Amino acid sequence: MADTVARTVRGARGREGADTFGGQRPGTRHPLVAVAMAMPVAALLAVAFGGWEAVVIQASSVAEVLGR
Repeated sequence: MADTVARTVRGARGREGADTFGGQRPGTRHPLVAVAMAMPVAALLAVAFGGWEAVVIQASSVAEVLGR
């Protein structure tokens, strides 16, 4: 039990230190990095499974709504 408490305290101090100095917490990434990682895979899946036309139709629909 003492070992669990020591790990909890160390973990809490580590998070405080990252927040104090403006760093990100371990295990998080910037949303733009996540998008940059996901878009190539999404494009590949859309092409591989024939969903590219649906993506184009959705994008044009969104563009029309935003253009009004």
